[in-house]
Amino acid sequence: MAFLLVAAAGCGTTAALTYHAARDAILEQTQDTAVSAFREQVDALYVTLPVEAADLRDSLQTIARQGKPRAWHVYAEYGSVRVSSADRPVSSVITPELRARAHSRDATAHGSFQRVVKNGRPYLTIAVPAVFRTDATKGEAQPTGLVVYAVMDLDEEEANIQALVTAARDGALPALAVALIPALLAARGVLRPVRELRRAAHSMGRGRLDTRIHAKGSDELADLARTFNESAAELERSVAELRRAEARARRFASDVSHELRTPLAGMLAVTEVLDEDADAGTLDSDTARAVRLISAETGRLAVLVEDLMEISRFDARAAELHTDEVDAADCVRKTLQNRHWTDPEAVVPYLDGGIRVRLDPRRFDVVVANLVGNALRHGGTPVTVRVYAEGDRFVTEVADRGPGIHPDVLPHVFDRFYKADPARTRSAGSGLGLAITLENVRLHGGTVEAADHPGGGAVFTVRMPL
Repeated sequence: MAFLLVAAAGCGTTAALTYHAARDAILEQTQDTAVSAFREQVDALYVTLPVEAADLRDSLQTIARQGKPRAWHVYAEYGSVRVSSADRPVSSVITPELRARAHSRDATAHGSFQRVVKNGRPYLTIAVPAVFRTDATKGEAQPTGLVVYAVMDLDEEEANIQALVTAARDGALPALAVALIPALLAARGVLRPVRELRRAAHSMGRGRLDTRIHAKGSDELADLARTFNESAAELERSVAELRRAEARARRFASDVSHELRTPLAGMLAVTEVLDEDADAGTLDSDTARAVRLISAETGRLAVLVEDLMEISRFDARAAELHTDEVDAADCVRKTLQNRHWTDPEAVVPYLDGGIRVRLDPRRFDVVVANLVGNALRHGGTPVTVRVYAEGDRFVTEVADRGPGIHPDVLPHVFDRFYKADPARTRSAGSGLGLAITLENVRLHGGTVEAADHPGGGAVFTVRMPL
């Protein structure tokens, strides 16, 4: 468009300048010829004063026949006398302005002229006063009071000017059509690499980091394409290294967790025997206290190892669903019973029966257990557990009566090993419970949200498809 606008402006400017120059030249040539010839005819006019209308008419017809560059219509005014070479003694083309100049005291023998458009037709009007010279006036022209007018149509000149306009137009349109070809080539040369760059950026945004642009030439767009390729290559190397590091970290966590299971199994068996001795009173008080501490920490370590193995399966996308059609309320009730959360002062269930869902019972058990256990550890009792249907989903809601969740902590509650209080380095959980809950809910195609309850405390809401 810019190329065509420049071409159009150039063609239009050239055509306009050519038109004005040619128009002025045509009109000035016709005008100069007509004025000069008419002045010569009027200077050669012989009349007697006072003017005789019949003799003057014959003289005017003679002048009209000798008009240059074509015949004129000649009119004369002398006082109240009006004579012409045509049928009408007076012409409506002659303007009062031209008459005023011809009759003014400053009028000269050279005369005056004016171009007039009448009813859409152009005319040239000329006024030359008749003068006489005598020896008494020392050759100076003296007005006689007779003014002779010539009226000549400019139709031929107008036709020539219109032909110029047509030629300029007919020449400009092909020029614009010819300019369209380099315009398209220039636009293609500019827009093609821009489109390629857009497609490449879109492809990289979708994760295809091996995207490259074919760069050729030495202009700014080629430099931009090469810079894009260099940046893409560097980004691909960085992302590949990060992925390898992440894979090594996941493999390390998985391997460590797997290797710890065997010795932990033996440690748990030993601590169970020691716990029995401590409970039986066969150990002194200090030894019993140490045994119970070792037993608790061993159990905590076992939970941590199991959670690490579970989260490693999610990271490796090896977690699978084994679904079955169950009653949602029964699943929640079994979870609470298996963990002995049946004290009505600690946990209050509100379970709508008859909600049949298809899910993995084991993973749903983990979800409910983690949420209720988290509420009992960090919130206040009683903890309420609700199950109800909501459209095409069923909702599991766990709320406590604790201090709630700080707004700065809320975005991070499902992060791994995140601690709201950095000074609290030890807790009863592994730090992975809510992260495992999130992954299990996502595996079912659901969502889990954490918020502060309007009446105080925290509330976790799980929505899963029916």
